[in-house]
Amino acid sequence: MAALLTVTERFDPPPGVVEAATVKDPKAYVAAANADPLAYWAERAQSLTWTKPWDEVCRFEMPDHQWFTGGRTNISINCLDRHVQAGRGDAKAMTFVSENGEERSFTYAEALAEVCRIANGLKSLGVARGDRVVIYMPLTPEGVFSMHACARIGAVHSMVYAGMGEGALKKRIQDSGAKVVLVSDATWRRGKIVDLKGIVDRALAGDDAPKLDHVVVLSRTGREVAAGEVDFASLIAHQPDFIEAEEMEAEDPLFILYTSGTTGAPKGVVHVHGGYMVGCDTLIRTFFGVTQDSVWWSLSDIGWIVGHSYIAYGPMLVGCHQIIREGTPDYPDAGVTWDVVDRFGVTEMFTAPTAVRMWMRFGSDFVKKYSRRSLKVMACAGEPLNPEAWSWAQREILSDDGEAFAHCVDNFFQTEVASPMLGTYPAMATRPGRAGIAMPTLLARIVDPETGADVPNGQGGLFVVEKPLPYMLRTVWGDPRRYASYWSERLGGYVTGDLAVRDDEGYIALLGRSDDVINVAGHRIGTADVESSLVGHPAVAEAAVVGLPDELKGEKIKAFVVVRAGETGDQALVAKLVAHVREDLGPIAQPSELVIVDKLPKTRSGKIMRRLLKARELGLPEGDTSTLDE
Repeated sequence: MAALLTVTERFDPPPGVVEAATVKDPKAYVAAANADPLAYWAERAQSLTWTKPWDEVCRFEMPDHQWFTGGRTNISINCLDRHVQAGRGDAKAMTFVSENGEERSFTYAEALAEVCRIANGLKSLGVARGDRVVIYMPLTPEGVFSMHACARIGAVHSMVYAGMGEGALKKRIQDSGAKVVLVSDATWRRGKIVDLKGIVDRALAGDDAPKLDHVVVLSRTGREVAAGEVDFASLIAHQPDFIEAEEMEAEDPLFILYTSGTTGAPKGVVHVHGGYMVGCDTLIRTFFGVTQDSVWWSLSDIGWIVGHSYIAYGPMLVGCHQIIREGTPDYPDAGVTWDVVDRFGVTEMFTAPTAVRMWMRFGSDFVKKYSRRSLKVMACAGEPLNPEAWSWAQREILSDDGEAFAHCVDNFFQTEVASPMLGTYPAMATRPGRAGIAMPTLLARIVDPETGADVPNGQGGLFVVEKPLPYMLRTVWGDPRRYASYWSERLGGYVTGDLAVRDDEGYIALLGRSDDVINVAGHRIGTADVESSLVGHPAVAEAAVVGLPDELKGEKIKAFVVVRAGETGDQALVAKLVAHVREDLGPIAQPSELVIVDKLPKTRSGKIMRRLLKARELGLPEGDTSTLDE
């Protein structure tokens, strides 16, 4: 289990990176924070704007925790108004680049005006404090500004990844109880127009269609907005360019972001204005080292937690210039990323191991065509960064002629914990295969999953966080019991669901999920979601899916299907089933392999033994099969 700790390679940070780092002695910095966690977070929060000071930093009685209680603020004020009022309204906030050739920039004053116009438009539709708004938009300024507009008027946004299938979208609209859906009619991906409006139309069709007050459509292709729907451009065209931000309690919900779980129902993770804001601001400054002078670029998407924290909110809390790009990092060719880095002078970038492995596959020629010298830090997260890819990135992307000019650092967090939990600070030596050390005030334990006892360094166990952090989820929307299941008295805290191992220097390596969630290119796909989709096809009787190693994506999905009597399990059906999952859940969830089998291995109580399927695929010992129903 601790094979990753056998990797002895390490990369020291280049002197220029250490010199520029916000935190130059990370272990001492973390130790000081841990000595008085409440004082640490109070100091971090005081650097932000509050309309009313808080009464208490933290209240915690497992599983519930509240931060900055009694305090009032609005994250929109801290992302926008604060910079304009400080005389930085003309500073560049965002440059948008699309693979379709579109390019637009916004200053902080312009961004504030756009957000206020959208906010006023939403209010004119009857959206009020506490109402939910689903946003189904790609990575565009309108997508980001719509999130801010909701925050500004106290509405709760629920961003859904643009491209997620109609079934998944419908469930999220229904579960959130949204009044309004904002949708772009299309996005561009690898030179093709992807129809998003059609997905929304299908999600809103049928007898069980969600009941909405309005569907607001941003037409990017010239498509006419249908009767009964609201045209986004017309809605905001004549709206005032300012509206006072709603004064929010620190614990008021900011957004719901759905994540895959091991059951079929989507899990709506709730984050709040106060603690989430303080966490994002703290970590983007102290861990990633971003300042007002930075040019930041996160290659994530606003449909995921990285895009919420480190596209929509974090960079604008700092007041830096950020790049957002619509499209893939290999189109029109594998050098497009480095072209953007050079053109805009990107100083810190955030990407995923999948992208690193893709660049590695295409070879360093696409990298070496460009300077890349503006870069100081390249951070990775979303899944474990394997040592081979890490070493390649450090040598081929962040070095020239054997001399490093930038540092590749790993970090780990979850939808539920919206900023880094573990990470390698830019001023630290990196240890390929290890995510890094625990972040300030995060008391990390590696425990035996059966007994809850701490395991020795070098031995794998379950990663548990002893005390809450401000940027942890507050609840699961509409399901407090599901939220409570994250916390365990027996295991001693918040249970991440990840297996991990710690070395003697305090670096922690992630070993994989302990539950049935598959990490495909950084996207967590619930096995139950895919299985439910397959079983929803009339030809399928039973289905099981497992995650298998994939050189590019980290993991891929393999499905095992038992067909109904009378059905022919031929290749035509296989193709239909893969297409069915793609249409239902989106392309990221479609199986890479699908096989028709006579039966699935089950326990005597009828539970499918996925671990047995996975062990057989990987040629590993099958372990205890005493409960297998032969």
